[in-house]
Amino acid sequence: MSMFLFFLCNFATMIKAPEYTINIKGQLLDLSQPCVMGILNVTPDSFYAASRKQNEEAIVSRANEILLQGGTIIDIGAYSSRSGAADVSAEEEMERLSRALRLIRNEHPNAIISVDTFRADVAERCVTQHGVDIINDISGGELDSNMFGTVARLKVPYILMHMKGTPQNMQQAPHYDNITAEVLQYFGRKVDELHELGVNDIILDPGYGFAKTLEHNMELFRNQSALLQLGLPLLVGVSRKSMIYRLLNSTPEEALNGTTVLHTMALLSGASILRAHDVKEAMEVVKIYKACYSTSE
Repeated sequence: MSMFLFFLCNFATMIKAPEYTINIKGQLLDLSQPCVMGILNVTPDSFYAASRKQNEEAIVSRANEILLQGGTIIDIGAYSSRSGAADVSAEEEMERLSRALRLIRNEHPNAIISVDTFRADVAERCVTQHGVDIINDISGGELDSNMFGTVARLKVPYILMHMKGTPQNMQQAPHYDNITAEVLQYFGRKVDELHELGVNDIILDPGYGFAKTLEHNMELFRNQSALLQLGLPLLVGVSRKSMIYRLLNSTPEEALNGTTVLHTMALLSGASILRAHDVKEAMEVVKIYKACYSTSE
């Protein structure tokens, strides 16, 4: 065994993610081993151009690709949340989502689908009309006060992300005295609110790239394992983000290698889900991690 693999296999024993399950329509999704969530954007302006799928053929092809390459969850977004992105009406967001969801449900009726939205009415329509399984909210309920109650009533798993402000203003001088402590406190407060409403299937997303400078992102990533004390699974979304390409003075198109490095480190610090553009490569990280982890036991 090479020295690099020896290091990974031994370091993997240091931080073992707890064994989690989430309830999806009465079936338990086992997160005791990491899985990959594949990104499918039906937006014209997402930050990574190759992720934008506009026509029916492209949408179906991307869904097929995610599943064939080993993705467990398809995450569909119809509202670009990149910094400074233009606002999109709820009607337009829902129109984009409805078209994509009809296509994917027709091809893959049993696929686990997450919808990336901060609007409670959009979330409700996606679940009731298209059988969406998970709601992925970048705002943690901050942009729509009805979101928590809606998720509780729908009884679907909820991805709770940390962000300050809106996608339009979140990168305007974000400030933290201690980002890890503040994110931990934010999650603790939000999780308590959700539990009081009866929401138990919660996934935490630290929100890398959302209202955070490069230094904030790196500090939070370095201390990510502190979030495990909340006893909930972690989703890490760093795929091709600016914390990679700005650090390396490159572009999103050149950020795959950096993404793979951070995916590996994320698993070693307890992540349960990798949200990725490049599903095949993310799955390779998971497979190597699992091989090293099982070897070390």
